[in-house]
Amino acid sequence: MEAVIRPSSDLRNHYNEISRQCHEERTPVIITVNGRGDTAVLGLQDYYQMKAELELLRTLSEAEEDVAAGRVAPVSDTFSSLRNELLERKNE
Repeated sequence: MEAVIRPSSDLRNHYNEISRQCHEERTPVIITVNGRGDTAVLGLQDYYQMKAELELLRTLSEAEEDVAAGRVAPVSDTFSSLRNELLERKNE
């Protein structure tokens, strides 16, 4: 997905067009000030998706670090531990 570059005056003068482009075409828009990139505009759905993907990548990175450091346990132990924690929360 290639970003579209527009001057900052378009944000004020053509907001509806920029909004439509971000939502319908799912294309980010780079707003420039004095010819230099300043702000990125994207649809809210794309923002939430990007945020979720970033969180997933962080979690996977932490998991890889745990494996590399030997902080691992058998899956059955992990599920048993999670099950016990959930049951304790339910009984509180």
